[in-house]
Amino acid sequence: MDRQPDIAILLSTWNGAAFLDAQLDSLLAQSHPDWQIFWRDDGSDDATPAMMRDFAGAAGAGRVVDLNDNTGHMGVTASFLSLLRRAPRGRIVAFADQDDVWLPEKLARGVRGLGEVPPGQPALYCARQRLVGADLTPIRLSAPVRGRMGFPRSMTQNVATGCTVMLNAEAAGLLAEAQAPAAESLHDWWAYVLVSACGGAVIADDRPTVLYRQHARNAVGVPLSPARRAWAAIRRGPHVFMRTFRAHMDALASQPELLSPAARESLALISEGLHDGWSLRLRALRHPGLKRQSWAETQLFRLWFLLG
Repeated sequence: MDRQPDIAILLSTWNGAAFLDAQLDSLLAQSHPDWQIFWRDDGSDDATPAMMRDFAGAAGAGRVVDLNDNTGHMGVTASFLSLLRRAPRGRIVAFADQDDVWLPEKLARGVRGLGEVPPGQPALYCARQRLVGADLTPIRLSAPVRGRMGFPRSMTQNVATGCTVMLNAEAAGLLAEAQAPAAESLHDWWAYVLVSACGGAVIADDRPTVLYRQHARNAVGVPLSPARRAWAAIRRGPHVFMRTFRAHMDALASQPELLSPAARESLALISEGLHDGWSLRLRALRHPGLKRQSWAETQLFRLWFLLG
């Protein structure tokens, strides 16, 4: 390519042959054309790698960069973070899932949103999604983000859905250099936690930018109703959530130099509560930022925090 595109699209694939063509076509249809794909395959045993190589050949020299490293199956988070660390710095980064379809203005809206942030400040952009079935049959619009996005609210619930997330160059560099949580965490949630904790901007677009397929092989997916979401959370219980909560907390605590003064103060209060007994847990829960998207979800979080 004659010049370096301003957007690096990071695409991790794994047995995605059934849906991949539609996603790749939607990238070609973007109204913002100044992008380059960096991809790795996470150990597929179907036609996915061959499809990607065919697409790269048709897209033109330099448009698609193969970052496969022969490490096999790493899992979604490790695969995306590997791509992020090896992709060129200094660009806007967009995470791309293999099974979605991007709406034509997806990249353009993200670029505009990130462009409103003062120079030098890390920023994360995310948006709503149109939930669709495996055959792209419409289901509904994803829920809007309620309330202020920031820290420590970012630790209570992830509202930055990875297939919509875009990071400015500062946020991408921060995420690439930071030590990721040791326990399980998704790349999008960790990005939201880290950017908000370092005092970065978090932008939630109320307009959908992606057709988000819901199918049997989703890495995460979205429950199709609030009642099902609540029941799924209750069935999981506090342990899975609190393991991720503690992993985020410990990862941030090990890198205090990255955090804003307010985040360091909030993190100390939360850590003290989790380590030093019930009275301090109740005190930590009075922090105005420890809320989820709805009143009911906040009460469930509070119960988990007390038990976990």
